[in-house]
Amino acid sequence: MTVAELDRLPEPQAGEVLRACCGASRWIEGMIGRRPFRDQESLLASASEVWQGLETGDWKEAFANHPRIGESEAVRPQNFRGKAWSAAEQAQVSEATPAIRQALAEVNRQYEARFGYTYIVCADGRTPGDLLGSARARLQNDPESELRVAANEQLTITLLRLRRLLTPLTPNP
Repeated sequence: MTVAELDRLPEPQAGEVLRACCGASRWIEGMIGRRPFRDQESLLASASEVWQGLETGDWKEAFANHPRIGESEAVRPQNFRGKAWSAAEQAQVSEATPAIRQALAEVNRQYEARFGYTYIVCADGRTPGDLLGSARARLQNDPESELRVAANEQLTITLLRLRRLLTPLTPNP
């Protein structure tokens, strides 16, 4: 997809495309309201600005659109594009040893019990052991600090997905 194509989409379709990048309703509304973007730089800058203007409840809404590390289903159902991107971002976890997968499941439970939302981390290109170590370290954060860390991770994911949205797929030979 090009930025021009995103700019021209009717609002409902644009909303679905953007939902795959970030599941916060107010972020999606804010992004639709800022169209036309005209170029990738403006799109990414708008994404960051809209995200920074959101509140805690909006951030947690976005978090609920991600599956736990090591799982495939989110608290809130994802559209096909978001589900595919989540699977690709977590691809290395599917190759983890059973012990690491079990440890990730346990740290997910501990994290949710402590903070009240899904452990959000940009998993793209990270090893299962690295994701596990990061989760364990982040369990030591106070709730306010951790919310900021999670919000920054969500923004990283959002920007990565927007770039993917604009990157043409290379056909298979």
